[in-house]
Amino acid sequence: MATNNVIILGAGLVGRPMALDLLKNDEFEVGIADFSASALKNFENTKAKTFQLDLTNSENVAKVISPYDLVINAVPGFMGYNCLKAVIEAGKNVVDIAFYPEDPFTLDRLAKKNKVCVICDMGVAPGMSHLLSGYAASKLEKINKILIYVGGLPKVRTLPWEYKAVFSPSDVIEEYTRPARLIENGKIVYKEALSEPELIEFEHIGTLEAFNSDGLRSLVYTLKADYMAEKTLRYLGHIDKIKTLKTSGFLDTNAIQINGIDISPLEFTKKILFSSWKLAEKEEDITVMRIIVEGIDIHGVQKRFTYNLHDTYHNETNIHSMARTTGYSATAALRLLNDDIYHKIGVNVPEFIGKDEKSVLFILDKLRERGIHYQEQIIDL
Repeated sequence: MATNNVIILGAGLVGRPMALDLLKNDEFEVGIADFSASALKNFENTKAKTFQLDLTNSENVAKVISPYDLVINAVPGFMGYNCLKAVIEAGKNVVDIAFYPEDPFTLDRLAKKNKVCVICDMGVAPGMSHLLSGYAASKLEKINKILIYVGGLPKVRTLPWEYKAVFSPSDVIEEYTRPARLIENGKIVYKEALSEPELIEFEHIGTLEAFNSDGLRSLVYTLKADYMAEKTLRYLGHIDKIKTLKTSGFLDTNAIQINGIDISPLEFTKKILFSSWKLAEKEEDITVMRIIVEGIDIHGVQKRFTYNLHDTYHNETNIHSMARTTGYSATAALRLLNDDIYHKIGVNVPEFIGKDEKSVLFILDKLRERGIHYQEQIIDL
């Protein structure tokens, strides 16, 4: 039976598209909570009920979600884990897109104790990248390779960076500084971010460059493969520009003194880049992703599964592509819970859902209805 009652924690870039999607045709009653009054103003002309409060306070979280049956956790990463913990303690089923650095599986016992179904990392990447990797892997007896290419790009390339961020520049810079986890010969290895560059051709865009980034998250533990990597996509020349920043010390964390004042080069760089990297309200963006899974099926046949996504800014609704592809993946998962199609108690990551074909087809169908299309190709090698 449908509950049709949901609250979204976090009113950022993805919050509004999710709320509008759930409110459409009065499908859900929607609440949205955030500390920022200006962020909540974006919901003034909607039917969403807004709550201005500090979500770093677990008591506030418990109180605001109390009347609601389902929760979407979309707060910034630095507070995401504690917010999710408060939701679980309140006994609410939740879809989580906070993308915090902590291990969500440390909350699995708590979720099972409170009989809560948690779906973590349910955006585009991580999210659909993991779900479709898990789906392809479920068709194979042995996995040889999982390779994910993904990037969010501005449609119009503007010098000097030819890049715009649809989320915090701090999170983007983290991709350039944090070592990337890969799987080689079945074991976890660490490689420098921006390493092993390669050129990849994509329809509608042309040639992009790809580099190692730390986006595999739970996949390094949940799926067994000989080789596994995620690579970030950018326009040509971006890697060299970021490497110039790194080698020149602009991404260093140790403070330096300027006129007697201690200043972190990294924090200074973030401030400078924020204005030039910020995607304007109606500036068009593109989301591109390719997932490749290779292995051997039960009949001993070598197969390659490929999933391609090319999504663009939606002019009718003025919603950025990255917000669409992230937010609608989360609302599709929420409907999965609401319709009781998938309801495994404990902490679930998208690759777990990928093992259930009915759930995968349900989510792909919901995304297709919203103009987001994943093109599948399966070939024998």
